[in-house]
Amino acid sequence: MNYILITFGLSLAFTIILTMITRHFGKTGILGNLYEPVRGGTPRGLGIVPFLLLGIFLPPGFNDLVLIIGFFALFDDIIGRRKIGNFQMEWGQLLRGIGMIAVMIVGYPIFGYSSILIALLIQPMNISDMHPGTTCSVVIIMSIFSILLVLLGMGISLEILIVPTYYIPLILLTICLGYAPLDYLGKIMMGEVGNHSFAIALGLCFYVTGGFWWTLLMFIATCLLIAFIRRNHLKEFFAKNLKIFNPTLGDYFMDVLTGGGLGDLFRKIFLRKKQINVKNPTLILLGFRRLLFNPFDPHYGQYISRDSSNLLKKRE
Repeated sequence: MNYILITFGLSLAFTIILTMITRHFGKTGILGNLYEPVRGGTPRGLGIVPFLLLGIFLPPGFNDLVLIIGFFALFDDIIGRRKIGNFQMEWGQLLRGIGMIAVMIVGYPIFGYSSILIALLIQPMNISDMHPGTTCSVVIIMSIFSILLVLLGMGISLEILIVPTYYIPLILLTICLGYAPLDYLGKIMMGEVGNHSFAIALGLCFYVTGGFWWTLLMFIATCLLIAFIRRNHLKEFFAKNLKIFNPTLGDYFMDVLTGGGLGDLFRKIFLRKKQINVKNPTLILLGFRRLLFNPFDPHYGQYISRDSSNLLKKRE
């Protein structure tokens, strides 16, 4: 069990050391996008520490997927939000898409269709990384849950897995615990390299817990957990930006599943400038207002969701 103390200690130590280094050089401006001028100056991309440790300590066949996505995500952090020429797509969205496809292809011979879910987990985990500590909370909760399920008799056997099944979520938990303190304090940002790496590692934990169906079930549970943790922020965001004043759990879930730049890119492709006003109560309950909300509608600021006009009158 020495690897528990080793991975925790390395994660904590290297996070602190790298934070000190990036703070020093970040103030000079040479780090570019890896230093954000918020909260008095915050280093970004510190998720490179858990990325590298997961790449080292996860067993072969598992670490490959983390290394693949982390490589593309690190470039995303370095480049920042830059458009590709005259296209609407950003370099980060392209790199994320290539990385996700690569994870699916490389992971398929070992994990089958679960490799698709493992790659898709990047989206909700990326959305979770909007406020300090949220992603860490999700990783800690879901990795502990995975460990408990394995100890209760769940878990699958794989020929390539040369360590006990519980090792995968336990390594993820200890690395996250070592990294998390400064993230909770808002002193650092993990960046795409961090939340993408945690997403893949968490998906691998789900798979060893019980194969495809458990991966799917825990994928949904993770989205619901993120929606629950971020519900207050999302409620404010919906009211201010989407004019949805009475969000349902389905709205929160759909935002976690399809929010962000990548989700909006697909909305632009399929909806163009069309806005669909969802009125069916069942679809509203399931979150289709958020799913189909199109920010590219030139009149989207005038969009008022069901019952929101009555709410406005009450406020007046």
